[in-house]
Amino acid sequence: MGNKAWSGRFTESTDTFFEEFTESVSFDSILAPYEIKASIAYAKALKKAQILSEDELEALIKALEEIEDQINEGSFHFKREYEDVHMNIEKALFEKTGEVAYKLHTGRSRNEQVVTDLRLYLMDEGDKLKDLLLCFITAIIEKAENNLDVIMPGFTHLQHAQPVLFAHWLSTYAEAARFHLERIQDWEKRLRLCPLGSSAFAGTGFPLDRESLAKELGFSAPLSHSVYAVSSRDFSIEFLFILTLIMLDLSRLSEEIILWISPEFAFIDLPDRLCSGSSIMPQKKNPDSAELIRGKTSVVLGNLFQLLVLLKNLPLSYNRDLQEDKPPLFQAVNTVKASIKMATLLVEGITLNRDRLEAVLKEGHLLATEVADYLVTKGIPFREAHHITGRIVRYAEERKKKLEDLTLEEFKSFSSLIGEDVYTWLTLDHALQRREIIGGTGKMSVKTYLRNFREFLEKWKS
Repeated sequence: MGNKAWSGRFTESTDTFFEEFTESVSFDSILAPYEIKASIAYAKALKKAQILSEDELEALIKALEEIEDQINEGSFHFKREYEDVHMNIEKALFEKTGEVAYKLHTGRSRNEQVVTDLRLYLMDEGDKLKDLLLCFITAIIEKAENNLDVIMPGFTHLQHAQPVLFAHWLSTYAEAARFHLERIQDWEKRLRLCPLGSSAFAGTGFPLDRESLAKELGFSAPLSHSVYAVSSRDFSIEFLFILTLIMLDLSRLSEEIILWISPEFAFIDLPDRLCSGSSIMPQKKNPDSAELIRGKTSVVLGNLFQLLVLLKNLPLSYNRDLQEDKPPLFQAVNTVKASIKMATLLVEGITLNRDRLEAVLKEGHLLATEVADYLVTKGIPFREAHHITGRIVRYAEERKKKLEDLTLEEFKSFSSLIGEDVYTWLTLDHALQRREIIGGTGKMSVKTYLRNFREFLEKWKS
């Protein structure tokens, strides 16, 4: 046989630069363990279909396991001239078993091999991602539980809005991560479908037991359409979309950490081990870890769009363009795993500047909404109450006073319905007590939320 699996039809040797341009083994070699796993399962299916003898099957499995050991040890040499991971392993298999190696390709196409390997790879990576998300969530819940008494300003438009428990604010990211876990779980239903038996696109012409083959590899079932099986990368796009959503949340958390550690906010500090300094300004302590998560988000977002654009105009079935689906996918997977790990370390490392948070709670009229709500209890429609309170706030600002420092006479100048009991409403504790509602920032509500989340984590882990 020639150097290429397809050389029988050609009369010229492959151009050297064409080889360089078209090779994929420089990046798809990461799929080698899955190629071997799928090849062993396929060999068993061929034996069941009476295409391989028992001795041939044993020889192939033994040789494939030896190749796998070489790969794990780092002694296997992937060669560019063999194009991809599939042909590299086939050539190595031939060196060990002779012509029987080529029997393994009976009824099998690289079109289905690569998509099978990719699905197996993502099954493993999905599990790793879930474990990392669980660690991230656990770090958030623990940090929230250890700071249940801390109140901070909540923000809209990056302006002081209403008081909120720090535990409530931070656990927002746990809630978001919970949905990412559930998205991965739902995506897995569409991922765990086996392409083997689809061949190039029309289905194999040999009597393979596709149900058994799928189960052997840990899939839930065989894919039911051969053209779809080799043509589609929707499972990769869907995963990249989930990865992008995860990074968007990590980026938002990172942005808050960057703001909170700045002197203007000074809400938190981070351990030195997670920060860096300046080569010229000796005083600097930079939250580079958070900044890089924020920056890497653009990479993953770009990876998603790479794959969307790649698929946009491809006719059925397989096209060589699909070779380019793997670099952005592999890059995104590695970037997100590293970013979650880094974000987990950041959350674990946060220490709160409680004195600063207590001081800043007195700024920005955080309890203005309480005054409006108080007026509602006196029978004033909310829109009118809102307008009255806005006038009160402007009056206080002009006199550089806090709302709770206004006299009762000053309050009454805006509405005769305001009484001495307004001052009860102008405390942080009262504002929180009024929000003892499912999803609210009341202390008991947040405690319940965190307790329920703990139960969710235990159930998920088990």
